[in-house]
Amino acid sequence: MDEGSLSAVPTEQAEREARARLHRARRVVIKIGSKSLAGDTAEACARLAEDVSRVGTPSPAKRSIVIVSSGAIALGVQKLGLGARPKEMAWLQAAAAAGQSVLMQRYEEAFGKLGMMVAQVLLTHADLADRARTNNAQAALAALLEAGAVPIINENDAVAVEEIKFGDNDQLASMVTPLCQADLLLLLSDVEGLLDASGKRVGFVRNVAREARPLAGASVSGVGSGGMASKVEAARRAMLAGADVVIASAREPRVVSRILAGEEVGTVFAAVPQRLGARKHWIAYTLRPRGVVIVDAGAAEAIRDHGRSLLPVGVLGVRGAFVPGDAITVVDASGIEIARGLARASASDTARLAGRGREEGSDEVIVHRDDLVVLPAE
Repeated sequence: MDEGSLSAVPTEQAEREARARLHRARRVVIKIGSKSLAGDTAEACARLAEDVSRVGTPSPAKRSIVIVSSGAIALGVQKLGLGARPKEMAWLQAAAAAGQSVLMQRYEEAFGKLGMMVAQVLLTHADLADRARTNNAQAALAALLEAGAVPIINENDAVAVEEIKFGDNDQLASMVTPLCQADLLLLLSDVEGLLDASGKRVGFVRNVAREARPLAGASVSGVGSGGMASKVEAARRAMLAGADVVIASAREPRVVSRILAGEEVGTVFAAVPQRLGARKHWIAYTLRPRGVVIVDAGAAEAIRDHGRSLLPVGVLGVRGAFVPGDAITVVDASGIEIARGLARASASDTARLAGRGREEGSDEVIVHRDDLVVLPAE
């Protein structure tokens, strides 16, 4: 799962190959940001619907499209007559409640004119942090796609509080990608892609840590909550789920159909050759760690290089309060995160058993290898 595992292939060739396979994508998640929908939202939705109608259900290509849409809060701010996006949680929730119906009305009208169905799906992080609810959401989305509908997914901001929020819709889109078993994620924004230091579009990225993160910055628009840094992180997570990712401008004419035709639009992030399974991706990138276990060099090597379970003998220390079933982070003695997993012992029991081997009466497992995800080397 090394993000640089394609490095043996010349960059230009790797980009050509990545763009050439985009037209073969059969399940596509499209995320569109608040700033791209600001102003005339009806026109923006109509433009997106027309573009999707060329490439998605019920076209001959038999390609399924899922849309993760921002915009409810921004529309609610206008509807409620607020001067700017509020900072208080209660007013954000009120704006979301007021704006979500307007947003869906825009999509209903835009897609309905083209004979296409849409369906609203509202999620919170808590929905996807619970495995049973995740499976239910996955089944519901699969049924909608089978029925020929275009799911319009948004965070349920009207009830979400900080503890159950995704953070922003870029991260939501990265979690929806494996949920839908999508092979392509399009992150549509107000910029033409990742830009280099001179402001020129970067066409291709295969190692996020080296090539993309140094160029990414936070949101300065005041409309959305994301930014290029968030999009780059969302791209990295989707790449690890086996999906190609393109960051592009929503205002680019026919942006979706042109990307799927392999044109040089936006910035392509190439999927890793060895994708994480849905469950392991869920453990690593959906669940929020409740604690940290620090391990010695021997345990770090056994986990990272040999896929072993985390045993008490390799534990140096514990931080945080967690119980069996909670997600935890595993770090080496220098503080570098090497894995995430589901704990089989509490924080107090892990601390009590730290350093003990089988000869000392400890045959417990802190994290079993089936529940342990080694994070990609950067």
